Amino acid sequence: MLHINDLIYRIAGRPLFDSATVAINKGERVGLIGRNGSGKTTLLRLIGGELQADGGSISLPRTQRIGRVAQEAPSGPESLLETVLAADSERTALLAEAVDCDDPARIAELHERLATIGADSAPARAARILAGLGFDEPAQGRPCAELSGGWRMRVALASLLFAAPDLLLLDEPTNHLDLEATLWLEGFLNTYPGTLILVSHDRDLLNRVPRKIVHVEEGKLVLYAGNYDRFERTRRERMERQSAMQTRQLAQRRHIQSFVDRFRYKASKARQAQSRIKALARMEPIVSVVEKHTVAFTFPEPGPLSPPLLTLDRASAGYQADAPVLRDLDLRIDMDDQIALLGANGNGKSTLMRLLAGRLAPQAGRLVKSGKLRIGYFSQDQAEELDLEATPLQLMARALPLEPETRLRSQLARFGFNHGHVETRVGDLSGGEKARLLFAIMTREAPQILLLDEPTNHLDVDSREALVQAINGFEGAVVLVSHDSHLIELTADRLWLVADGTVAPFDGDLEDYRRVLKEQRRAERTKTRSDSSKEAPAGGHRKERRRAAAQARAEVAHLRRAAGQAESRIEKLTKEKMVLEAKLADPEIYQGSTAKLMALQVKFGEIKRAIAEAEEAWLQAQAATETDTADT
Repeated sequence: MLHINDLIYRIAGRPLFDSATVAINKGERVGLIGRNGSGKTTLLRLIGGELQADGGSISLPRTQRIGRVAQEAPSGPESLLETVLAADSERTALLAEAVDCDDPARIAELHERLATIGADSAPARAARILAGLGFDEPAQGRPCAELSGGWRMRVALASLLFAAPDLLLLDEPTNHLDLEATLWLEGFLNTYPGTLILVSHDRDLLNRVPRKIVHVEEGKLVLYAGNYDRFERTRRERMERQSAMQTRQLAQRRHIQSFVDRFRYKASKARQAQSRIKALARMEPIVSVVEKHTVAFTFPEPGPLSPPLLTLDRASAGYQADAPVLRDLDLRIDMDDQIALLGANGNGKSTLMRLLAGRLAPQAGRLVKSGKLRIGYFSQDQAEELDLEATPLQLMARALPLEPETRLRSQLARFGFNHGHVETRVGDLSGGEKARLLFAIMTREAPQILLLDEPTNHLDVDSREALVQAINGFEGAVVLVSHDSHLIELTADRLWLVADGTVAPFDGDLEDYRRVLKEQRRAERTKTRSDSSKEAPAGGHRKERRRAAAQARAEVAHLRRAAGQAESRIEKLTKEKMVLEAKLADPEIYQGSTAKLMALQVKFGEIKRAIAEAEEAWLQAQAATETDTADT
């Protein structure tokens, strides 16, 4: 479906892509990965036609619709539901034409087409997508203009998912989502019927959604089968093999060169020496495996304090005296606690973090903390408050005005800022570098408690792994809010659920929480359909039931299509496998060309893997279909 051939693209004369080539088939779900600055977003813009390549080609079928989240979030007076529905331009145009059309034949054509594209069920589909991304029914009726930037970006994402383009391009879609919406998005993308290219640094998302990985490396595009974990394993094995081959080749070259040096000018050995010189010239050098510097950082060791570090006693917090966001909080934090907060956006997680950080005073009850307690608070909003004209060294000097420069440089070095970086203008730093600068500033006084509110935004996969190691190596307490389930699973030993105006320990792990969310959504859908049937007029029950049944069929139609596509692919691959098995069973194949035999064996292995992937896709689509059917 998508063919990128010998792509060349330069930025300020520097080649970002140099003869990059890859092919992505129709219906595949692909994760696009690479270090920050490697060109992932640029590649999506090239595919979408926003940028023009300097060389090579990007080819797609003419009829393919490409979708990417709009750079400007919707902010008009239209409601959220109206905004999402408008994303289906064909439906919108047909409905507008039907209003003013007087030609009976054309009216019939319009209604036939509207029925074909499922126009009647469109509001229900749009509402389900909005609900999955965190908008309840009252919120769906609010104007977009009332929302903050992050919430409007969710509406933009909902509009794109509703439009269902043939090629869906997603660039860090979870950056503006909470954990709950991220888990919903994961399920939605797993049954998406079109082709998907996903740029993300969320390891769990890259493991659960893509079935292939494209790695942007040294200006090239390298395709790997499987999810992110399999990519890491395959790449590591390839690098180990390459390193071993290089070692053997160097030993072989040294051996040959030694012979040449000894006998080059000896008459009886001159011919053999010349032969070996030619062999050395023909020997293609194996490229050395050089891993780029991986970011590593550490939090400073805090001084010990007697427990508890902090307690909340019947505390309430909020922004209006008569409307507390959280109430009756009875909590404590000890030195060895590593706590993750669960709960949808708007339930009060950030309010709790501000209360713990001392940026919000309790409206009632008490907050008691040790007199020598120091707290480090990280919020992604703080990146917007950085002085872009200053350098990291200058900002650290402002935070620690009495400390010598050596101490300032040492603190910055903990977070990967070497001699050159500390003098770089903050405005020229990447998003990940700014996040690490915030870590350096917030931990300058070796706090006993770290409050981390969405710390992984703009961090690449390697930096996130470094953060996992830093948290697990920290001797103090950590309270964490994150949509990155991989980070939570590897660092948190306690979960607190923020919901219904209070905070309580969650008895279970993250997988248990996923199941709770699925059950809640299933119950909500069942209740919505039940309420709709109760509100139907007495004489219209049969009509409403037919409409509800049609709507339910529409909702699972894309799941059935996905299952059907997977089934067709399994059937086709199985036939190819049978042909190859017959060839490999023929004794004559083993008497002929070794290269031909190896090619057949490689092809056989590829088909077996493809069948396994198709069977997994079929099982997922079938399970989702059965779940939605059971809900109706």
